[in-house]
Amino acid sequence: MPPRIPGVQRLGTFSLCLRPAVKPPTPSLLPITQTASLSQKEKKRLAKQDPYRWAQMQQRKAAHLKRREEIEAVREAQAGDPVRGLTTPFVESLDSAGQAPLSRPPLDEDGNPLEEPRELPTSPHILNNLIHKKELEIAIQNAYTLTRPVPTELAPVDSEAYQKDVEAHEKHHAKAVEALERITHMDNGSAKDRLHANIRRCIETFGRHETDLTLRPKALSRGQEREEQPVRGGPDTGSSEVQIAILTAKIRALANELERGRGYKDKVGKRDLRLMLHRRQRLLRYMDRKERGSDRWKHMIETLGLSPATWKDQITT
Repeated sequence: MPPRIPGVQRLGTFSLCLRPAVKPPTPSLLPITQTASLSQKEKKRLAKQDPYRWAQMQQRKAAHLKRREEIEAVREAQAGDPVRGLTTPFVESLDSAGQAPLSRPPLDEDGNPLEEPRELPTSPHILNNLIHKKELEIAIQNAYTLTRPVPTELAPVDSEAYQKDVEAHEKHHAKAVEALERITHMDNGSAKDRLHANIRRCIETFGRHETDLTLRPKALSRGQEREEQPVRGGPDTGSSEVQIAILTAKIRALANELERGRGYKDKVGKRDLRLMLHRRQRLLRYMDRKERGSDRWKHMIETLGLSPATWKDQITT
């Protein structure tokens, strides 16, 4: 402690201190800014002194908060859901594997539809059990030809026995065709069958063996020459846009299952969903670097409804 020197007796308890003085702070050259927030005391004083001005301030504040909420709502709608993105007809058709011609609108408490159903893209040629519609038609035609009764000497074409055999054959063939149609219809398939059908649809829609014929290639930079690409030997199953579309179909199917019943307790399903979301995010960032602005990028984003929230920001589920 520094020594203290007692002062004059008449000054009472006055004392001097030899402690060095504290240097005053360096004055700031920046202008003094007034904060927008007022204390409760200032608010009460202002409301009491000038109530008209206070009412105007509250009205401007309410209008500002309302406008800010509207802007935030528009931003959230444009950003979309990081899991589902934006709803498009192709994404809605994944639920039925391209078999339903119309969408299922949401219903109210009384069971009335809240909106009109929309037309969805269909793929009637894709059947259950990995069968194509042409393959089924060819098999039915071959079976009809092989099982058709053949006229003989005992039963010629004009005989009643041959006509009865033909009628019985037609009935049995119609029953067999109806049974095959039921077996191969996608409504009777499992979730795994619908996934296989959606994978085939994604390959047909986004495969470069199809899109190279309809979409323009990405524009080249100055001084760069286009290289001739080798002819593809089959359907494209490994390009980034095909993998993104397949992951989108898997993510939608898993998200629908987690929303039903007690799916919120399925920790393994949630982990698988996060893994697929981050895998799709990495592929989308790669496509953003390589194909952003091209027709291939626009076609993928518009068809799958992939919003910026699915690949730009951090995904937390």
